[in-house]
Amino acid sequence: MARSPSLWLSAPSRFAGIGKTRGRVVLAGLALLLLACLTVLAVPDPAAVATGPATSQSDQTDLMVYEKIVAGVKGGGDYYTVATDALRAGGYPLRPFLTVRMPSLAVVQAALPPWGPAALLYLLAAYVGMVWGLRLGDVLPRALPRLAALLLLIGSMLAFLQAELVAFHEIWAGLLIALSLGLRRPGRWMESVAFGLVAMLIRETAALYVLVMLAMAWREGARREALGWLTALVLFAAALAAHAHAVSGMTGPLDAASPGWSGLLGFGFFVKALSLATALQLLPVAAAAMIVGLALFGWAAWDDPLGLRMVALLAAYAALIGIFARSDTFYWALMVAPVFLAGLVFVPDGLRDLLRPNLDRRRITVTRVAR
Repeated sequence: MARSPSLWLSAPSRFAGIGKTRGRVVLAGLALLLLACLTVLAVPDPAAVATGPATSQSDQTDLMVYEKIVAGVKGGGDYYTVATDALRAGGYPLRPFLTVRMPSLAVVQAALPPWGPAALLYLLAAYVGMVWGLRLGDVLPRALPRLAALLLLIGSMLAFLQAELVAFHEIWAGLLIALSLGLRRPGRWMESVAFGLVAMLIRETAALYVLVMLAMAWREGARREALGWLTALVLFAAALAAHAHAVSGMTGPLDAASPGWSGLLGFGFFVKALSLATALQLLPVAAAAMIVGLALFGWAAWDDPLGLRMVALLAAYAALIGIFARSDTFYWALMVAPVFLAGLVFVPDGLRDLLRPNLDRRRITVTRVAR
């Protein structure tokens, strides 16, 4: 079946030209995805956003600790001394070493003037928006889809435009991941690798993004790019080992240990976390869950290597959050939130291309020929 003209996109969606049988299989998969998103209704609200009294380990408390650490470093204190003292005073665990953030973000923010971190955050967010606006503009030739993409990008980045969150590591790492992904093009990957490395040095869970990019580059036969991502992982591993050594010198067996990361809260918690990380938090839970499912479908419908990477990235973090996140670590979803809702611009073409084979009714015209 020949590919048909697109609705919003400059090129057909991944499902254009799909056969009737395969189209029905994909539609069934979409229905199952939307049903899976509705499991969010069985997930309790994260502690930091519950309607009851806030817990001492809420993300707001985390933020206050990070701000205290930055202030201590700005005042001339050694990062590891300041950080371990602040965590210990707040009743936070200090074992294993991953409970203590790497020093990159705090040291940089401490070196800036008071207005510097917020200004840098806005500049980074604007750059991410520009990069993704250009990437999406390449495939959205008309004004209405481009306006929709712009609004969806803004809705995805609401949390990343709040100056009071500048000390929060996931805010910066999420933007850097989005920037790295948006800059990557076939044959042009060095800037992408560099920003991926910076994201890992700010938040260790960004290593999952780099692993996804390494796997995709290897799968496509881009060996030099794969080597670049592998080099970034090696450099990060060296920095992480140095961090572990420094933390071990400041902690002892009497320090509290983490309860672990085996929440097993499932896919529904990933959906809720992603909703809370974007403007979807303003909608009823069920409606937000449906939009999350459609955005996931939209990214899968984009017939482009960037779309495929986004799908792989979202799947990887869905597994990470669904298996390992606790209810008070829902903010891990910030790592993939900055451009997530933009996947909705691919939904009209993707759905049309899936439904067309099943709605097509071939007409047979009988013509009587007079002899």
